[in-house]
Amino acid sequence: MTKGLRKGLTSYGDAGFSLFLRKAFIKAMGFSDDALDRPIVGITNTYSDYNPCHGNVPVLIEAVKRGVMLAGAMPMVFPTISIGESFAHPTSMYLRNLMAMDTEEMIRAQPMDAVVVIGGCDKTLPAQIMAAVSTNLPTVVVPVGPMVVGHHKGEVLGACTDCRRLWSAHRAGEIGEEEISAVNGRLAPSVGTCMVMGTASTMACITETLGLSLPMSATIPAPHAERVRSAEASGRRAAEMAVAGGPTPNELLTPAAFRNAQVVLQAIGGSTNGLVHLTAIANRTKHRIDLDTFDQIGREVPVLVDLKPSGLHYMEHFHHAGGVPKLMKQLGDLIDLDAKTIAGGTLRDVVKNAEDVPGQDAIRSRDNPIKAEGGMAVLRGNLAPRGAVIKQSAASPKLMQHTGRAVVFESVEDLTNRIDDPKLDVTADDVLVLRNAGPKGAPGMPEAGYLPIPKKIGSQGVKDMVRISDARMSGTAFGTIVLHITPESAAGGPLALVKTGDMIRLDVPARRIELLVDDAGLQKRQAAQAKLPQAKTPKRGYAKLFAETILQADEGCDFDFLTGTED
Repeated sequence: MTKGLRKGLTSYGDAGFSLFLRKAFIKAMGFSDDALDRPIVGITNTYSDYNPCHGNVPVLIEAVKRGVMLAGAMPMVFPTISIGESFAHPTSMYLRNLMAMDTEEMIRAQPMDAVVVIGGCDKTLPAQIMAAVSTNLPTVVVPVGPMVVGHHKGEVLGACTDCRRLWSAHRAGEIGEEEISAVNGRLAPSVGTCMVMGTASTMACITETLGLSLPMSATIPAPHAERVRSAEASGRRAAEMAVAGGPTPNELLTPAAFRNAQVVLQAIGGSTNGLVHLTAIANRTKHRIDLDTFDQIGREVPVLVDLKPSGLHYMEHFHHAGGVPKLMKQLGDLIDLDAKTIAGGTLRDVVKNAEDVPGQDAIRSRDNPIKAEGGMAVLRGNLAPRGAVIKQSAASPKLMQHTGRAVVFESVEDLTNRIDDPKLDVTADDVLVLRNAGPKGAPGMPEAGYLPIPKKIGSQGVKDMVRISDARMSGTAFGTIVLHITPESAAGGPLALVKTGDMIRLDVPARRIELLVDDAGLQKRQAAQAKLPQAKTPKRGYAKLFAETILQADEGCDFDFLTGTED
């Protein structure tokens, strides 16, 4: 098997000439023969001025390079797409698969014996891991880390749970323009990902649990020196893996590893997006995530991490309490400790070295959980034949069983135009319904599922309502919100049949979401729906590819031609 600079030679019909030409041109960069004869570790560069989450990437790259060279290998940095959540139109989810394709093809196209992927902002880690699984090259994942907390009037602040809470207060007239402007400058006090258990933190924890990153890498704050040292250690380990030829992602991503990831996802009160991404990662292998099994895990696994939006603390508190290793130790026999990691051992080794921090209260024991059940529940019913999810750990207990009148919004644009209309016929007991916000319908399944409380309802002091949609929501959000209704309305799902005034019943303990219209009525509506003009589909480019090949939420929202393995 070829290695180093001889790997993946450009096709000129003469392998000797291909290597000669490659070496001739790369020497223009000033490399010596000694450097070029060593194993090569590729390092992705996802820095962008549009992506403050990745603001520390240049420092991390230098640390990884240092680690690679200290171990005797040759680091080669290459750029890929960078996706910043709040700067991606129409939504970062629309671009996740593009980033996965870009990363996969660059790993395939360029000579490297191992790769270090550096990422963090919501969709970047899943995109990079999807690519790594498909290339099956020895891979080390380096999360950029969460930002540190902010402060306002003596209160600890975190993006973006507190940004949503305080913006809702501003919408309700409780916070004026001057104060919300001050808050705006204090919510994100450093580079790094959101410091609550949003999607970025969720995916970093899942990545560490899957054994794809070094212990503690999920939780080290982005500005801390420890983050840089972890990056150096990651580079050193990648160099060792380049020589050894493994372990590869497909050696690590076993059924046990995926089950462990689901256990941790439930125990951290993780983002609902984490389930979509984990499903997409699994679908790149021969394994699968079963929604019913995931729900059963949620009934057995309590929420142990006391972090917003399910609890009170922030990521740096989780880190100083012992991070993911301590959490797995608290989970005990719920975790399969024989699962392997890139570090060369198993999770048993990781848990054995977990730090014991006296007095910490960010990671609870199983006999003193934050919530008795896991963070997420899977719902089914005539509104969601293939499932829907709710983050029950961040929902209002009084709304977990609720029947209300539907108030329907046809699209994100319709929601924007009407939600604060004083004439909107809505009460606090109604169920807000958003459709055409799924993978096909939006497109890209935006984080629009966190429907705002209508201003006239919010001004009455109402903080939560039942809200349902085929969209996603940010992992930083809270509320009684049913998401990922599948099939989506744009794909012919029953959400398309709901009318304002219909009654909808939510019963989380029974795992049901029902439209209280009889079958005959629904069939009549379905027949009428079929006669309506179909939405226009894109005619060119990535938009056309997306529209024609995107899968539903229960399948991970990957492109249909990217799932599975080549063997």
